[in-house]
Amino acid sequence: MIQILPFDQTRTNEVIALILPIQQVEFSLPVTIDHQPDLLKIPQAYQDGRGNFWTALDGDKVVGTIALLDTGNNIGGLKKMFVAKDYRGREHSMAKRLLDTLLGWAKEKGFTDIYLGTTEVMTTAHRFYEKNGFVEVQREELPNEKFLAVVDKKFYHLTL
Repeated sequence: MIQILPFDQTRTNEVIALILPIQQVEFSLPVTIDHQPDLLKIPQAYQDGRGNFWTALDGDKVVGTIALLDTGNNIGGLKKMFVAKDYRGREHSMAKRLLDTLLGWAKEKGFTDIYLGTTEVMTTAHRFYEKNGFVEVQREELPNEKFLAVVDKKFYHLTL
């Protein structure tokens, strides 16, 4: 049974082992752990304030992640949404379950807006976000850039 739980620091290496190959191998993104120091300090980066970071676990194996960054003014940044290849699609609905977890938390904590940045090559993710109510916005429309990564070129917004 797959569970979605708040991040436990003992899983840091497993989270990195899930995320980096998706970025580097699957999507050929020029990012390393050096570009993502937040992954080495998840509790401080995401579990501070009203934000959080979740891992999807199949037994003891990390198969998905998602994070909500509290950027202030009731605005959150959706970050680090990754799902292992074998867990994508309708069979597991892992992406939807992760997103629902984040949105439920965000509403409970009083967030009014969620923004995210993504790359141009993650077209399946674009469709997923749009299907779930996110609307594409221009970079100039972002309230701040606290949640952006160096490879982000496409941006989305959801009003809660």
